[in-house]
Amino acid sequence: MQHREGVASNFTRKYKVHRLVYFEANTDVEIAIRREKNLKKWNRAWKIELISKFSPDWHDLLPGLLTAENQN
Repeated sequence: MQHREGVASNFTRKYKVHRLVYFEANTDVEIAIRREKNLKKWNRAWKIELISKFSPDWHDLLPGLLTAENQN
């Protein structure tokens, strides 16, 4: 929600990044951080391909996650 509201970071505010189109769930924080750092090194084409495989239409995934969270 912070990204949506533009309070998460300067990057999200500057580039108006407000949709969640890809995520990876992880139970180990160290592994999650390592994965994020690794993905940041990827070139843009690889990132776009990863997102497109996960969410071909690039729909905002947050509403579905919020609904699933409320059902738990």
